[in-house]
Amino acid sequence: MIHPRIRELSAYKTETTPCKVKLSSNELPIKFPEEVKRKIGEVVSSLPLNRYPDPNASELKEVIAKRFGVSTDNLVLGNGSDELIQYLTIAVGELNSPVLYPVPTFPMYGICATALGRKKVEVPLKEDLDLDLETLLRAVEEKRPSLAFFSYPNNPTGNCFREDAIKKVRQEGVFTVIDEAYYHFSGKTFLADALQREDTVVLRTLSKIGLAGLRVGVLIAKEETAREINKLRLPFNITYPSQVIAKLMLEDFYHIIEEHVQMVLRERERLMRELSNIEGVKVFPSDANFFLFKTPYPAGLVHAELIKEGVLVRDVSYLPNLENCLRVSVGFPEENDQFLQAMQRVMKKLC
Repeated sequence: MIHPRIRELSAYKTETTPCKVKLSSNELPIKFPEEVKRKIGEVVSSLPLNRYPDPNASELKEVIAKRFGVSTDNLVLGNGSDELIQYLTIAVGELNSPVLYPVPTFPMYGICATALGRKKVEVPLKEDLDLDLETLLRAVEEKRPSLAFFSYPNNPTGNCFREDAIKKVRQEGVFTVIDEAYYHFSGKTFLADALQREDTVVLRTLSKIGLAGLRVGVLIAKEETAREINKLRLPFNITYPSQVIAKLMLEDFYHIIEEHVQMVLRERERLMRELSNIEGVKVFPSDANFFLFKTPYPAGLVHAELIKEGVLVRDVSYLPNLENCLRVSVGFPEENDQFLQAMQRVMKKLC
């Protein structure tokens, strides 16, 4: 019989409406040259797909370790960061101890906690969308969580939280996970802490740098911590194609990824600036490859009108403190132009 906590659980939702311009999932806009496609075809066609892949993904770990400036002993690879979040929720603290995180944030922290029957301590962000340190510390004192997740930059708000606030929560004895899925766009990291401390780990992913379809998440921690978390890892969790394609892209074609990351950084500033010039639209600061914006109209209505225009963004207005807010990913320049034009028409129509 299915447990009531699972029956009451809301599954993770994503935007699947087909649209010409898809700016809803924080994916890197990237077009692989024919040379890259040909090379991917060659390495995949040579795989013995009747065999299990390397259970440790050793060659891929070597490449990732080099890219992030760590040792392979500091790494645990997951089928996306989602799998690693689940492992951490299993491994850290007793299952009857709560999990702490601010809201709104990435929903998988709460989903994993609920699935395992762990209590959730959700602390609303302040109006400026930063951490409410006083409330966080009070929650730690009263609820005694053993594990905390901080998305850094935060999804869906786009901002990096105060570093000192995160550290003060950690000082209270809470094992702290810094989810740096958008590190390549912020350049801000707790990596040094993760390599030196037993109470801190960093999560990263290849999904936001053009390889979302491969589902490769990365946990970085002290050797002892990584070794213990690795005991939970499901066998052969990184597929043969994912291992060889990710290795190829990180070794031979990483310059292409870097070029597109830089394009997104340039386009982010332009897109935010031009959108803020549309009357009635408020744009929030961002350190990620997406940002929040707010209009005077119901977000569901704006979302629906944009779909009519062939543009898909994310309606996040159901989340705490995000009334009338939507989230848009930064796309190719021509996609961003189409979004801006669509927004101008929608705002004119609704006014």
